[in-house]
Amino acid sequence: MALLSAGIAPSNGAMTQMTLDQLRVLVTVADAGSFSGAARRLRRAQSAVSHAIATLEGQLQVQLFDRSSRLPRLTTAGRELLARARTVVDDVERMKDRATEIAGGAQPELSLAVDTAFPMEALLSSLAHFRDAYPNVSLRLFGESLGAVAQRVADGECEIGISTIPTYPSGLVARRIAQMELVPVAARTHPLASISGAIPLEVLRAHVQIVLTDRSPLTEGAQFGVAGGKAWYVADLAAKHALIQAGFGFGNLPTHLIRNDLASGAMVPLSGAPWPAEPETVPIFLVHREVNPPGAAAQWLIEQLANGCAACAPRAPRPAQLAASETVAA
Repeated sequence: MALLSAGIAPSNGAMTQMTLDQLRVLVTVADAGSFSGAARRLRRAQSAVSHAIATLEGQLQVQLFDRSSRLPRLTTAGRELLARARTVVDDVERMKDRATEIAGGAQPELSLAVDTAFPMEALLSSLAHFRDAYPNVSLRLFGESLGAVAQRVADGECEIGISTIPTYPSGLVARRIAQMELVPVAARTHPLASISGAIPLEVLRAHVQIVLTDRSPLTEGAQFGVAGGKAWYVADLAAKHALIQAGFGFGNLPTHLIRNDLASGAMVPLSGAPWPAEPETVPIFLVHREVNPPGAAAQWLIEQLANGCAACAPRAPRPAQLAASETVAA
C-alpha cells in the first residue's frame, strides 16, 4: 500500500530489467535538481524523465524522490542508491573509454618477469613512471632467478623479461640493456674476511659457498661462479644475501644489493684465484619472444628500466651506447 500511495508501480521482481539509461536519468535529475532540468540536459520530454524514474522506483521497490514539494528531493534511500548509481555510470564510461583505447591499439595488460638481482631502486622508480604514463594498463610482475625469467617468457606467461643469464633458447631474442657488478664477499665475522690479499683456491674450497640456483629447465644444474668444494644451494637471492650476511658462507652478490653492507663493514670483499682482479660485470638482457615483440607500453617501460639501472650502477653503459652487435638472437 505504501508503494501505491507514493505513486510507485509494483514490480514483478525482475530486477534485471533495470537499465543503465535509468541510472543515468537518476544521476541527471539529482544533479539538475528537478525533472524539468534533467529533461533539458538529456534533451528529452519531461514526461519521459518522470517515467524513467517511476519505472526505476518500481523495479527497486524503493522511493528515490520525495515529490511532495515543488522540487523533488532525494529520500534517504535515494541518496544512498544515487551514490551507487554514480559508481555504475562512471565505471561504464571508463570501460567504454578503455575499450576505445584498446580498439585503437592500446595495450590492456603488460606482464613482466624480473630477475631478483635487478636493482630494486631502478625497478620501483621505473614502475612509478609507468603507472603515471600508462594508468590504464594493468601490470603483472614476477620476480624470478636465473633461467626462470626467460622460461616465463618462453612459455608465454610474460611478454618481456629482464634476465641475467648468458645464453637463451631458440625462439627468444635477448638484447643487452645494461650491466651490473658482482662482488665476492663474506661477513666480517667469517674466517675468510681476515685473510688479506688473494685467497688460495684450496682455502676457498674448505669453506661453504652460498650458490644461487633455480629449478627452471633453462639453467637447471648450471653453476655460475662456483669455486668448487662445499656449497649450499638457495633459490632466492634474498636468502643468499641473508646467509652470507649471517656468516654461513661466502658468495657473489650484486654491488647495489650490498652497498650498505660494504660501507658499514658488515661484509668484506674477497679476492682470489676464481675471480678477476676487477669486479665481474654481468650483462642485463631484455628478453622477448621472437614472434611477439614488445608493444608500445612494454617498449616504454624497457627504456625506463634500462635508464634506471644505469643510474643505479654508474659503470653500466647507457642504452644509446650499446652496439648493435650486443643484440643476441638465439
